[in-house]
Amino acid sequence: MGKKLCINCDEATTICDKSQYNEASLYDKIRLNVHLVLCKYCRKYTKQNMLMSNIFSKYATPCQSSEQMPEKDKQELEMKLREELKKE
Repeated sequence: MGKKLCINCDEATTICDKSQYNEASLYDKIRLNVHLVLCKYCRKYTKQNMLMSNIFSKYATPCQSSEQMPEKDKQELEMKLREELKKE
């Protein structure tokens, strides 16, 4: 395997984050997938990252910049996140 395809875990998590926001190049996605085949820790990070993004996009409500999310909503969001993570 070429050295250019091999990346460390720090690079993999950065590419994973970029990929979720469609900011990673095709080459970076290929390098990430090669790394994910070899690294169980980054596979888990990627899975959890996608899960958290899906939960937040599903349950989080946009807040005005001048106000914060009410404490009740924060607690509800945290509870839902914990429930989803327990399913893993």
